[in-house]
Amino acid sequence: MEVNDDDLSQFEANGAAPLPATGQQSYIEHNGIRLWYAAYGSGPSVILLHGGLGHSGNWGYQVPALINSGYRAVLIDTRGHGRSTRDARPFSYELMASDVLAVMDALHLQKAALVGWSDGACTALILAAKAPARVAGVFFFACNMDPSGVKPFETTPTLDRCFARHTHDYAELSATPEQFKEFVEDVSLMQRTQPNYTLDDLAKISMPVTIVQSEHDEFIKREHALYLSSSIPNAELIELAAVSHFAPLQRPEKFNAAILTFLGKLWS
Repeated sequence: MEVNDDDLSQFEANGAAPLPATGQQSYIEHNGIRLWYAAYGSGPSVILLHGGLGHSGNWGYQVPALINSGYRAVLIDTRGHGRSTRDARPFSYELMASDVLAVMDALHLQKAALVGWSDGACTALILAAKAPARVAGVFFFACNMDPSGVKPFETTPTLDRCFARHTHDYAELSATPEQFKEFVEDVSLMQRTQPNYTLDDLAKISMPVTIVQSEHDEFIKREHALYLSSSIPNAELIELAAVSHFAPLQRPEKFNAAILTFLGKLWS
């Protein structure tokens, strides 16, 4: 049955669809923290990087679609998010990109496609810029590459429902459940001040990139998505109608079709 959760009421109540069972989940020790990761299926590797304040379980609608299409889906809980721990260093997208590389090394992945959502998209594109030999392509959904791309914040019932789910999940999964307030403040500081990629930085990105923008994104300006797609060499722009920053949860069939089209072009 097709999922339609535009107001995130289902997500607030139950989260995303449960992830499939897998025997491939573990932790790695990296730079003084523990990073949780899991892998599902077989085939070309696709690393899914979730958004800020969330965790890998938010990809519950995407993992089965990837497995059924012949891909290996790899999930990582970003440092400080979900089951992964953090140290005293401030959050940064560069630090998160180094974490992704560490998981790739642990799994002996020489190259993978990256699918990033919000903060995960920033991390993915920065990793592509820093280690292009390791990245087959980037699916960049719902994020900015400099602070000018962000809309003024306005709360909505949909955002409140998403935040309520994040609050619940952090308490359930985190090794430091009492530190949610500090966690939100620290992630928010990163989001307000990073990343700061220039036009020259974007012009040096050399692998296939698809910029994906939702019609009703609450955070990212449409003109910023247009700027990214025109500034990154050979980048493609996809616009998703009738969804917002939470398209993977709201209309997963539509979102999954965009991912599979992107991957099909990489590995056709």
